[in-house]
Amino acid sequence: MKRQLYTADHEAFREVVRTFLAKEVLPHYAQWEKDGIVSREVWRAAGRQGLLGLAVDEEYGGGGNPDFRYSAVLAEEFTRAGTPGLAIGLHNDIIGPYLTSLGTEEQKRRWLPGFCSGEIVTAIAMTEPGAGSDLQAIRTTAEDHGDHWILNGSKTFISNGILADLVVVVARTTPEGGAHGLSLLVVERGAEGFERGRNLDKIGQKSQDTAELFFHDVRVPKENLLGELNGAFVHLMTNLAQERLAIAVAAIAGAEHLLEVTTTYVKEREAFGRPLARLQHIRFEIAEMATECAVTRSFLDRCVEEHAEGGLDAVHASMAKWWSTELQKRVADRCLQLHGGYGYMSEFPVARAFTDGRIQTIYGGTTEIMKEIIGRSLLA
Repeated sequence: MKRQLYTADHEAFREVVRTFLAKEVLPHYAQWEKDGIVSREVWRAAGRQGLLGLAVDEEYGGGGNPDFRYSAVLAEEFTRAGTPGLAIGLHNDIIGPYLTSLGTEEQKRRWLPGFCSGEIVTAIAMTEPGAGSDLQAIRTTAEDHGDHWILNGSKTFISNGILADLVVVVARTTPEGGAHGLSLLVVERGAEGFERGRNLDKIGQKSQDTAELFFHDVRVPKENLLGELNGAFVHLMTNLAQERLAIAVAAIAGAEHLLEVTTTYVKEREAFGRPLARLQHIRFEIAEMATECAVTRSFLDRCVEEHAEGGLDAVHASMAKWWSTELQKRVADRCLQLHGGYGYMSEFPVARAFTDGRIQTIYGGTTEIMKEIIGRSLLA
């Protein structure tokens, strides 16, 4: 069925993204995978192309367009290209809203122009060695020392952790237990006592630098408090719907692309003297995946429309996130199987998609957490 989500302007933007990927990303991506990190120049190139800060006001150097559908186009095209290492979605859709909605005028003028140009790469640091989905377990602390905070603690699994020039850190600013007493502090590159650990060796998304971060008596100016003091929990919950929707959009795009690749493969690959596509089992596998993708796409497009209109709630964002990412995982596994031994070879797109996409059911809130959110809303 013809999609109704995008206008001609969105499709024109899609062509811009595809051109950018072909020119600035794909020729270098294999090397970035070996290096474990993308170049800083590609971030600046993305800024020059207008791909960063789409929703940031023009006065700060952004695109001035809050329509989330443009972000959805970015997510779809980067996923189809198999290039998750350049974490523009993290930068634009997850960290950007914290800066634009919570930042003071002084903070916006200090950070947003670089955010939009690619001179400032961002990260958000929530996860700790002993605290993942459970924000109540965060142990990183920030003590009030008059005109500054003293930050101590460690974070792990931080995307953009090596490249980041600006890190939004979730820290405990009061001894009060639970999720209360958490604040968002912005730590900038070069701060004394701020150290980066190793670039973590993951099974997928090799070019996406993911690091451990350490804070040893880091002096954070009071003017780097983002949002309300002790208000981080509310701030984080407010922005999670968009984060989870962005992950879901990438997930369904990944599943659809794998289905396309595999459909072509089974038409061309022969076994027992005829194409695999002539076998009933293969046709049933393709039929099942195509149906699941079509149904999921319909729901996801509706969620994107709802979010663009400001109406997407946490429950439907959670539904979109867990269902789409679990579908992506299933499709990747089944498509790899249909490729046979070739599916296990790293140079084949299906193999890379299998490992790159596995994290989707984990970050941004695990499948189990998503189901808990939905279940509580229905059974409270």
